[in-house]
Amino acid sequence: MKISPRNIIFHELIGLRVEIIDSSNKSQIGISGRVIDETANMLVIESDKGRKMVSKKDVVIVFYLPTGEKVKVEGKVIVGRPEERLKKKFRRW
Repeated sequence: MKISPRNIIFHELIGLRVEIIDSSNKSQIGISGRVIDETANMLVIESDKGRKMVSKKDVVIVFYLPTGEKVKVEGKVIVGRPEERLKKKFRRW
């Protein structure tokens, strides 16, 4: 399945370019780079300044898709392991 704005929350996030645009931890705002690892509650982002670990539930993230599209996602929607997100039911996405 090709990644799109409609299915991004069900898709593999590793390898996508991201930018943190809002966070409860103000020092994380502006972190950008590539997702290199993902756990149930954290994203590991490789930036110019090294690896940064970001809690999913506390942030708003912009994902840059390979097609050039930008998708804004609230981190609390993507909490959980990728294989668990496939099973979740979302009312409106």
